[in-house]
Amino acid sequence: MAASPKVRVRFAPSPTGLLHVGNTRTALFNWLFARQKKGANVLRIEDTDVERSEARFETQLLDDLRWLGLDWDEGPDKGGEYGPYRQSDRMEIYRGYAERLIEEGKAYLCFCTPEELERERQQAIAEHGPQIYSGKCRRLDPAEARRRRTQGEAAAIRLKIPEHPIHFHDIVRGEVTFEHESVSDPIIVRSSGMPVYNYVVVVDDAEMKITHVIRGDDHLSNTPKQVALYEALGFPVPEFAHLSTILGPDRERLSKRHGATSVAQFRDMGVLPEALVNYLALLGWAPSGGTRETFTPQELIREFSLERVTPSPAIFDFEKLYWLNRQYLKSADRQRVIALALPYLRKATLLGEDMDAEMQQWAGKLIDLLVPYVDRLDQLPDRAAMIFRYDAVAAVSAEDNRPLLESEAGGKVISAFAKRVASQSDGFSAESFKAIINEVKAETGTKGKELFHPIRIVITGSHSGPDFDRVIPLIETGSRLPLPQHVLSVRERVAAFEQAFAQS
Repeated sequence: MAASPKVRVRFAPSPTGLLHVGNTRTALFNWLFARQKKGANVLRIEDTDVERSEARFETQLLDDLRWLGLDWDEGPDKGGEYGPYRQSDRMEIYRGYAERLIEEGKAYLCFCTPEELERERQQAIAEHGPQIYSGKCRRLDPAEARRRRTQGEAAAIRLKIPEHPIHFHDIVRGEVTFEHESVSDPIIVRSSGMPVYNYVVVVDDAEMKITHVIRGDDHLSNTPKQVALYEALGFPVPEFAHLSTILGPDRERLSKRHGATSVAQFRDMGVLPEALVNYLALLGWAPSGGTRETFTPQELIREFSLERVTPSPAIFDFEKLYWLNRQYLKSADRQRVIALALPYLRKATLLGEDMDAEMQQWAGKLIDLLVPYVDRLDQLPDRAAMIFRYDAVAAVSAEDNRPLLESEAGGKVISAFAKRVASQSDGFSAESFKAIINEVKAETGTKGKELFHPIRIVITGSHSGPDFDRVIPLIETGSRLPLPQHVLSVRERVAAFEQAFAQS
């Protein structure tokens, strides 16, 4: 008994824009399947759209895939047995197969002009018939057709769709059948000489020995034409798996109006690659048993199964992604998080490029303090506002602060606290600050929220936030450092608050 062919899959993006998360999920599912089956993952660049393809987009998508950890075994940068791996480098291959199909009577030259084809289409619409090519040029004598082309008449090449139903197996959707009457004889090479997608993808997949074609369900309607091409060329038909569409929260196709949609955008926002990979894996696929939601790439490889991919559309839940990212940020290596976080604080001019050892240590503690409170690293500058951008007027006027500040207990706490801060000549440590709070507690008879919330408003501008024993040393040390933006000390904050409160 012959051994089964080695599993070979491919991810074949077009370098016409940023890598969309829908395409990224396709890349991920191909990668998971290949790694689980110990097969080959092929990267092929489909750049036959000459007008829209750009080298910068190819560079970006390769960088995005590497950032996500989705490596490949063969590709334009690595080479391989079945290259070249850019379609623009394979034009002679496509021409050779197209001419062979004509010679074998499986394809024919079509001289119909765009105007003629449009008239046919309009007539089909008027008659409520299928909008497919009539096959007019199929009936031309092949010798006559070759003569006309030789004399310079523009001609496309069309495949003859066989007159029988076209079947294929889809791992996600089961058996699929298209009646031949619903499939038009497709153009495989335009009159300009440029081969079309449905043709070149078949030639490439066949020559690259692709065993499983895993792609989005927007290609489902292309599949019967491609199956017919495999059969006409005498190539084995691969297994197909068409992944469901990704929708936005409003159940419309995910697009820019929903927010970020590209890997580059999520990366810029401070989403970790492992969080994005984990989230995309759960879009349209579910592990067997349990309700677990966090997986390492190796765990995903072990768990993954195309048979558990659902044909139903998947909803992209931004908040779920950000929740996952928070979990990964909390558990990530501290030095890695600090290195990733620093550019966001520098871009906001909160930290400078040149930092001595003391400033580096202080910045690390600041990031340690803030990261548990963010879903994405680009939120750090706003979270850092309590340290760098203390605003006493805003603290006094904030709607959710007013009830506490105007209460009898709040007034007593703020007065007693301000008096003790003013009487202390030195700076404040976590211990000395705690001692002051205990004195205020004893004097005012307050405790819990009545005690801590007014003091927190005075110091940070908000009644909620990190513990004082972490915030106070950061404030006091930061106030002495030559930072791009001055950090107000505890004493300066209390003085500014008293003034704003008196004027409110």
